[in-house]
Amino acid sequence: MALVRLRTPLALLGAAVLVLVGPPLLTTGSGSETGTQIPGLRFMVPNTPGGGYDITARTAAKNAEDAGLTHNIEVFNLPGAGGTVGLSRLVSEHGNGKLAMSMGLGVVGAVRSNDAPKTLGDTTPIARLTEEQDVVVVAKDSPYKTIDDLIGAWKENPGKLPVGGGSSPGGPDHLAPMLMARAAGIPPKRVNYIPFDGGGELLASILGNKVAFGVSGVGEYLDQIKAGELRLLAVTGPERVEGLDAPTLKEAGYDVNFTNWRGIVAPPGLTDGERRKLVRLIEELHGSDEWRKSLEQNGWDDAFLTGEEFGAFLDAEDKRVVSVLKELGL
Repeated sequence: MALVRLRTPLALLGAAVLVLVGPPLLTTGSGSETGTQIPGLRFMVPNTPGGGYDITARTAAKNAEDAGLTHNIEVFNLPGAGGTVGLSRLVSEHGNGKLAMSMGLGVVGAVRSNDAPKTLGDTTPIARLTEEQDVVVVAKDSPYKTIDDLIGAWKENPGKLPVGGGSSPGGPDHLAPMLMARAAGIPPKRVNYIPFDGGGELLASILGNKVAFGVSGVGEYLDQIKAGELRLLAVTGPERVEGLDAPTLKEAGYDVNFTNWRGIVAPPGLTDGERRKLVRLIEELHGSDEWRKSLEQNGWDDAFLTGEEFGAFLDAEDKRVVSVLKELGL
């Protein structure tokens, strides 16, 4: 909207009256028409910079701002214990309608593996945003050229080939290699799994050959794969990832079909209005061109689900994690 300079005291007085009693004049791109403006909104990331939760939160914040839905979202990291330190902080912020946390299956698993006092059932579910495959990667100078090379060596001596993941036991980067091991005939209890607090921490250990291979989300390592710093051996989901030259584990003969997801939760004790406003912001973000482009660029699949339906999904995922861990003897 063009700005018109007011040149007389009478015009200035008229403008002041409009500000005091008139309706908002800005609509397009301001977020006012959808009620999505939340001044002072903060997104907490419960792991280190560079991981999936971090990338998701920072992408969502930038897209929301670029789409004019709200402004100056602060994104901050509070890592620890697979996301349960952040979860505890979130739950303690009872009634804070200006705080939300990026999370996913990893936090569901960490709650169980760490016997955390606070659970996702203590939060206000806002939305599930994305689903993505995990990738099985090695450093560019690794001796393992194919997934069969890797699994052949892994079967010979599972303990001597450590696998790194960006989540605690029970999280996606732990469950995926455990399911791989079982499919390859390796007892999951013999797997030497080394957890890292997010994909950012894991990356340095893969590149430095501190672990034999790593498992993480495709969006976290897309740039390194395309740059040739990481060699992609396989993807864990039902289909190949467009633009990447690697088979699915099923194609390679290992009966694994596994995907991860990420979403947003808020503190408990929100008013109905505060909860609706957060949901509305994420709904408008989901419908924006900016977000659709980010889904494509990061290799994320749209898995949008809000409110009570997302809450029921969280409860089902908790039960699924417990079931899989028991099934694997872990």
